[in-house]
Amino acid sequence: MLMKFDEASKRIENGSLLHIAGTEELLRKLPKGKWVGGSTEYFMTKDGGRISGELLFVTEFPYEKFSVASYDTSSIGNVGADAFDGGFSIIIVPFDSAVHREYAENAAEFKDLFMKGIAGWVSGVNIRIPGQTPITVNGMTGEAFSDKAVALHIGVPGGKTVSVNIVNIFEQDENSPVIKFAEEGFSAKKCFIDGKETVFADYIAENGIDTKLPLIGNYSGSGINISFRSVENGVVNFYAPVFDSIEYRLAKNIPDYAEAFQNRIGGISDASAVFSCNCILNFLYGKLEGKSIDAFAGPITFGEIAYQLVNQTLVYLAVQ
Repeated sequence: MLMKFDEASKRIENGSLLHIAGTEELLRKLPKGKWVGGSTEYFMTKDGGRISGELLFVTEFPYEKFSVASYDTSSIGNVGADAFDGGFSIIIVPFDSAVHREYAENAAEFKDLFMKGIAGWVSGVNIRIPGQTPITVNGMTGEAFSDKAVALHIGVPGGKTVSVNIVNIFEQDENSPVIKFAEEGFSAKKCFIDGKETVFADYIAENGIDTKLPLIGNYSGSGINISFRSVENGVVNFYAPVFDSIEYRLAKNIPDYAEAFQNRIGGISDASAVFSCNCILNFLYGKLEGKSIDAFAGPITFGEIAYQLVNQTLVYLAVQ
């Protein structure tokens, strides 16, 4: 829930196990304790999307068994191995850092990643305020990082089942051509459109492609979004990497973001959800400020993690 700095500090001092999202300034001032945090000023609340530099979003976990770890590019591959069997982990990665790229490009190869409940998000900034740097915080040590991920690993009692879930309002446009990339990464100059080599930026311009809609890759039957970041000097930049083994199509148009979320969420109950986050692109493009998305509350993020990095997606972790 959203709360003031003093209330969040009191919960830390009382020994609560917490995940905290808020501004760099507030996070750096919080006392040491059993928590991890990441920077953002955008939030989902029961009353609607919210932007605030004065409040913190605090999630409390009613569990006793936990550990907190920090990871750089050389150690991030251990996040799955470090997680508790049958438990879950909340990982926070600073946007546009080397560890962000390492996780995005190589998470599928990390040991035990898909055997554990791994969810989380990419920390960011207020896009209207220049000069900010996304950070993560290890509350146990009080350290703040712009170049390291942090993870809260939690063990849950026996008899509980952990699941990591996504809500993706997008689906492939069946009329879109198949798009493949010869090179992997966060940017592309050329691609293959239905097998024909093409300058992707030219294709976007010539066909009036709406880059607010993502590419959708077919990952063994599941649709995973790759969001457009920019098109500059003939290069298309993405918020997540494309892979040469994946076939992509453009997404179908979404006339009403907020309505699409409400329809997709439908009967999903938040009773078992212990953590959730939603993408800033959904917040901005869907004009979600002040619009309530029932069932879920949490940080608005610069990327979401459901085992691997995803975009324009709501992620939630449930314990039943």
